This record gives sequence, structure tokens and C-alpha cells, in this order.
Amino acid sequence: MRQALPLTVLVLGLVSFFNDLASEMVVPLIPVLLATILAAGPVALGLVEGVADTVASFLKLWSGRHSDLIGGRRKGLTVIGYTVSNLARPLIAVVGSWPALLLVRSIDRMGKGIRTAPRDALLADSTPPERTGFAFGYQRAMDNGGALLGALVAAAVLHFSGIPLEDVILLSAIPGAVAILLLGGGVREAQRPPDHKTPAHISLNPHQLSPHIRRYLLTLSLFTLARATETFILLRAYQLGMDVVQVLLLWASIHAAKSSTGMGGGRLADKLGRRPVLFIGWSAYGCNYALFAMVESLPLLWAVALSYGLFFGFSEGAERAQINDLTTGDERGTAFGWYNLATGISAIPAGLLFGWIWEEVGAPYAFGFSACIAIAATTLLATWVYRGTPWRPS
Repeated sequence: MRQALPLTVLVLGLVSFFNDLASEMVVPLIPVLLATILAAGPVALGLVEGVADTVASFLKLWSGRHSDLIGGRRKGLTVIGYTVSNLARPLIAVVGSWPALLLVRSIDRMGKGIRTAPRDALLADSTPPERTGFAFGYQRAMDNGGALLGALVAAAVLHFSGIPLEDVILLSAIPGAVAILLLGGGVREAQRPPDHKTPAHISLNPHQLSPHIRRYLLTLSLFTLARATETFILLRAYQLGMDVVQVLLLWASIHAAKSSTGMGGGRLADKLGRRPVLFIGWSAYGCNYALFAMVESLPLLWAVALSYGLFFGFSEGAERAQINDLTTGDERGTAFGWYNLATGISAIPAGLLFGWIWEEVGAPYAFGFSACIAIAATTLLATWVYRGTPWRPS
């Protein structure tokens, strides 16, 4: 692994691992917290997650562009972002209402907004172009591996110690602190050439982007309408009879599946091109959500959730590597900012619409609606985004 990927990339993967370990000790407990202690339902869950993700998305665009304008110095913003999240997240343990949860969750996601685009650009800056898919696949695999362990730790603590949910959330501060220390001590900025000139201005006008990347980002925005927060899967499991520990184990299993295919999907995207990997991943997403619409038993829910995780992880690296392929080093942070804005701007309508359909006509219709949107976005990916280009690189 060390021969294939630079040290900075490897450490960034470990940072993602420990940060997601902390995060996923908390996030899968949010639907249970809302449904029990805070007495709120699917619409509140959609609003909490949608607002938090959208706040993060606008900050990702700003922070990515800012990292370009300061000469590609991305580490400082990355450290600030991880610190904000890991200070705010444990405060979920003390909220007394869903509006308070919305506020704390939004601050947590503000940290994600500050760090994500600079971190992705820092990873791309540090990686040879022919290994970019592998690097992003590795980063996503470590991220999902941390999520797996976080859910397992939370489940084990709840099962064997009997402490309340709030105390488990407070314990998430420990791996969060490890992530910040690793980032501060182990990550180095990529060296710029001596004659490199920092751009005086980088436009935020989307019309300055190439037609190819504009089509890609618009299609990603549509696909995000289908990609409602995964906590709805947990809420469905809870409604079908899972207890809190089983819900955490389901969450861990989804992330184990994602992690198992992340690096392989990234390597395949480097070899075959991004398009076939994305097409397979997005198509499978639509099919799995169609299956979620038909699930009425826990064994079938487990099977569909694992299939969903496998294909989701398979295409995550290719999705980010495609952005890197379409930009230059001087504007890489801005490009990743646009990517994250495109994938986040639809988060509020996606979460609210999913939650509203769930409450009005039932969970099967909500999952079925998302499946239809995902298939429509996949069709656009195949017929419009890559119009006039071959399926495989030459």
C-alpha cells in the first residue's frame, strides 16, 4: 500500500477512519433519539439531516475556492473543519428538542463543509493522476471502515454496559480527538513548483465550467434527490422490529459492505474509466431502493441493505475521481467545492420529500419514488453526461 499511495494519502485515510468512528457512534442513534426521547417523526428526521447537509454543501464551495486562492494551502482549513465537527458532535447528548438537535447537527456538518473540499483537493494534489481512483477508493474505504467500527463500538457499549444513549454519544469525543491529532502531526502539504503563481481570482460562475462537468454536476444533483439520508433505512428497520443494538449492527454491516468494495471499485475506475463504474453503481442504487420498497421482513431488509452497501462503496471513488479528471490543480479545490455543493444542494428537498411521502402514504412509496429518480439520473449519465465520448478511455 505504501508503494502504491503517498504517505499523506495514507494518513488522510486514517483521519477519515477515526473521524467516522466517532461520527457513526452518534449518527445511527439519531433516528432512535428522535423517535423516542424527542418524540419526533420522519419529517423531523428529513429536516434535521437535509438542513445540516445543505449548510455543509455551501461551505464546501467556499472552502474549496478559498484553498485555491491561498495558493493550494489546504491543511489549515481541513484541521479547522475536523475540529469544529468533533467539538459539536458530542453536544447531541444534551439536546432537549428536535430544533436543538437541528442546530447542533448543523454545526457538526459546518465542520464537514469547511474540511471536505480542501481535504479532497489535498488528496488529489498528493496522488499521481493514474492512481486517483485508487486513492479516493482507499479514502472512502477507510471512511466506511471507521463507520463500521463506530457502530460496532456503540452497539457493544449499549449491550454490555447498559449506559444510556447520551453517554455513548459523549464517548465519541475520544476517537474524534485521535483524528485531529493524526491530521495535525501526520499530513504534509504537496509542494508547489518554485515558479508557481497563485491565481488572483477564481470565478464562481458555473458557466465558466466546461459543458462536460456542468452536465455531470446537474445529473449528480438529480441523483442526490434519490439519495435520501441512509438513516431512513435505519428508521425502517426500527419500525419493522429491530432493537437499538440490532439497528447499530445493521448500520455497521452497511458500512462493512461499502468498505469492502471501495478500493476495488477505485482501481477498476483507473483501469476501465469512470463511466462504466458509475453506471453500475448508480443502476444498482436504483434497483436496491426499489427492493427496499418491497421489504416487509427483517431478513430481506438485511439482504437488501448489504447489497446496497456493496454497490454504493463500489462507485464512491470513481465519483470523486471524475471531478479531478475534469479540472486543473489551480482550481481543484473550487471544482471539489462545486461537486460537494451539487451533491448537497438537493439534500433538504430530498429529505423533506422522502419524509413527507413516508408519513402521507408509507415507507414503500418513499423508497419507490427514490428508485425512480435514481434510474432517471442513471439514464442521463449514460445518454447525456458523456455524450460523444467512448465508454472506455483510449
